[in-house]
Order: sequence, then structure tokens, then C-alpha cells
Amino acid sequence: MQADNRQAWTLLAVALLSVAGCSDESSSPEAEVRAWLAAAEAAAEERDRSALLDLLADSYADGRGNDKEAIGNMLRVYFFRQQSVSLLTRVEEIRVHGDSAAEVDMFVGMAGTTNTAFGIRADAYDFALELVKDDGDWLLIGARWGEAGGELH
Repeated sequence: MQADNRQAWTLLAVALLSVAGCSDESSSPEAEVRAWLAAAEAAAEERDRSALLDLLADSYADGRGNDKEAIGNMLRVYFFRQQSVSLLTRVEEIRVHGDSAAEVDMFVGMAGTTNTAFGIRADAYDFALELVKDDGDWLLIGARWGEAGGELH
């Protein structure tokens, strides 16, 4: 059960991202990626599963064997168990390739209130995200993650 919770936390964090600084050009690819990150963070903190799934490409796949449907199922379980979600994020680096691909390295600290005996859960992870721009929208196509300071999978 703890592995399921950990995977749900980490997968949620894939979408639980925030803005760390702003670009001078609001229409630059980096600024658009930062706006995507802000939208994902807002959706996660509002526990809006549908909005989070809209940020993933239909072709999403990761090294752990998850696809978009699996992420949706994990988010459903996670949001059912969490009464609230709070994030502490730090974008380490955004690398834009042309105008249609980007990689994001970031740290995410997550806390949520639950209806368990302790009432709170907190974790910290590092992420490497892959995004593509499709028909004008940035979408997550893949991710690797691991406990903060650990190896990414």
C-alpha cells in the first residue's frame, strides 16, 4: 500500500509544478512552459483531476510502465485519500529545444491532509519532465522521478 501511495504522490507531482521566476518575453517557449507549470500546480492544489489529465499527451508513457490512463487512475485514488494538497516547488532548469520540445528538472515537496490517524503526509521528489508543443499546447509526454537526492527512474 505504501508503494501505491508513493507512486500516486510522485505521479501527482509530475503535474504539480509551479513557476520559479518569470521570463521577460511572455510569448517565448520558456514562458509558455512556465505557464504550463503554473496551470498544473493550480489544478493539483484544487484537486482537479480532469484539468491535470488535459496537460498530458494521449501518448504519455514513462519508464515505470504508466500511460495516461494509469496516471488518471492513480490521481483518482490520490485525490480520494487527500483532503488537501500543498506544494513547495523549485524549477532547477528548463531546456527548450526549438519551439516545440522542452525538458524540465525540478524539485517538488508535497504535503497533504488526510483522514488518517496522523492527518498529514509529506514527501519530496526530484523530477525530469519531457514536454512537447502540439497544436499550440504544451503537453507532458514522459517523466522520470525519484526521492529527493536519489536516482531518477
